[in-house]
Amino acid sequence: MTAEGLDAARKKMRDGGVHPTAIEVFSHYYRQLESGATGIVAESDIEPLSQPTRLDDLDADPDAGREALDATAVIKLNGGLGTSMGMQQAKTLLPVREGLTFLDIIVRQVLHARAELGVRLPLIFMDSFRTSDDTLAALSSYADLAVDGLPLDFMQNREPKLRADDLTPAEWPDDPSLEWCPPGHGDVYTALAASGVLERLLATGYRYAFLSNADNLRATADARVAGWFASNGAPFSSEVCRRTTADRKGGHLAIRRRDNQLVLRETAQTAPEDAHAFADLTRHGYFNCNNLWIDLQALEATLRESGGVLALPLIRNAKTVDPADPSSPAVIQIETAMGSAVEVFFGAQALEVGRTRFLPVKSTNDLLVLRSDVYELGDDYSVQLAGGLWEAPFVDLDPDHYKLVKDFDSRFPAGPPSLVKATSLRVQGDWTFAPGAEVEGVTDITAEGSPGSWPPGGSASER
Repeated sequence: MTAEGLDAARKKMRDGGVHPTAIEVFSHYYRQLESGATGIVAESDIEPLSQPTRLDDLDADPDAGREALDATAVIKLNGGLGTSMGMQQAKTLLPVREGLTFLDIIVRQVLHARAELGVRLPLIFMDSFRTSDDTLAALSSYADLAVDGLPLDFMQNREPKLRADDLTPAEWPDDPSLEWCPPGHGDVYTALAASGVLERLLATGYRYAFLSNADNLRATADARVAGWFASNGAPFSSEVCRRTTADRKGGHLAIRRRDNQLVLRETAQTAPEDAHAFADLTRHGYFNCNNLWIDLQALEATLRESGGVLALPLIRNAKTVDPADPSSPAVIQIETAMGSAVEVFFGAQALEVGRTRFLPVKSTNDLLVLRSDVYELGDDYSVQLAGGLWEAPFVDLDPDHYKLVKDFDSRFPAGPPSLVKATSLRVQGDWTFAPGAEVEGVTDITAEGSPGSWPPGGSASER
């Protein structure tokens, strides 16, 4: 059945207008999947990453940094709809600070860097068919954003979801769009080349690219990092942070024993018997920020030699064809992670950075903190902790009432409560926060008495 399954999947992709290179990449992973590959990275095959180079220890040369940044393009991953938060448009169109969206802040960060340093610094988004139109419409208000005739976006590829029982393309007549999925953010390299954007960047004098997630507003094109990356000659570099208890589920970097090559291991690539070692912060101390630097010449040469297949490690993602319907048919999504390219390029390096370069928004818990008085926008549109703070509070909102953005917004009609004096906020039950609400210390709001207004309604305890 699997040979027929691959033929059917390739035909579906051709009929769906998928680029031939993306079809070959999919076929590469399909064959791995049918042969029983799981993408598992065994603990016995890796060693912990020891102390990498630290950004704080770099002796930065401002002129070298400026020169490197002038040869750098910024690429933001922007294919997500924020479906986990109930959104039906690009997550980056959410307002986050002072009436500005993620998209507004990213654009203004880049425009400020251009003006401050006198660099070209093009900004290009990898969109999906679900996010491209809305994103380009929002960017149209920034008339001076495009540079060198480069596009403002290119399209992420798509592939069919595969039935778990026979690896044939899944069918879902109730909503045929659910028969498709993105190939994971590792597709950025295939899409960059297939779209022609890689060729155009090289032709117009760009040597490097800085890739990051669009929901991480602290992932800015830093001249210090650009200068370091250009001077060390590495083909690829991954920014890493020290892991904390909040990062136990995040992918971490390690050293592969057989060849001393850097590798990335995600949760989905971890065997159950290795789960304890994966979560051991004293053993694996550095997680991948997904802030990546790549030499575009090295990428182009590697893709040319491999026929367009970068051969990133497989991630086998088990789902249901309709994510909202657990009774719908079980499917397999073939995915790759863009950070896993660290193992493809010999001589790839890691750079330890602080949390000042990592602030993703994956849930409304994160969104509440980002919108609150814990953070402020600098003149350069950097997102900074408010004066005197050295870390943000922990927030855990009841998912039954706050998980979806529309429900979340309705419970903060006057905006977020003050969190600047908070250590943590845990909310159980259905509470609407009143204007002027302030949270201090360790605050637990229980379900007793809800629904209600806080304060003064409900039961709050400070310890």
